[in-house]
Amino acid sequence: MGAGARREATIRTLLIQRAGSASDTNAIIDATVDIWRQMATRLAPVIGARGVDVIFSRALHQTSSAFPWLAIAEDDHRDIALRLASLKAHIAGQDTATVVQGSSALLSAVTELLASLIGEPLTARLLDLASPPASPPHKDTAS
Repeated sequence: MGAGARREATIRTLLIQRAGSASDTNAIIDATVDIWRQMATRLAPVIGARGVDVIFSRALHQTSSAFPWLAIAEDDHRDIALRLASLKAHIAGQDTATVVQGSSALLSAVTELLASLIGEPLTARLLDLASPPASPPHKDTAS
């Protein structure tokens, strides 16, 4: 299994885990947006907010040929929050299995594009999707 196939399988598993026991369309949509925000948070310091937006736009363009409901109006000046809201609206009418498949393809396309730009090892380190975003260490106040 190649790196791209492993990434997509990891993302699919993560989507289902994050959606929880409900695993309905809305839960998958929320998990997709959550994972995307996690990716964007980790990528912005490295490639900038504009770079994150470009990669997301390109991934949407690539996956929308297989999943037309992912096609969102492309506008370089749209705020990412508006784009995510539009994505949620486009996904809402789809069945759960299709949403899992399309969301996995979208998030995988993001990672593939990133890997083509910065390399597989750095992409793997930046987007360790199996773990939540790093949080500050817990300080022990006990003496």
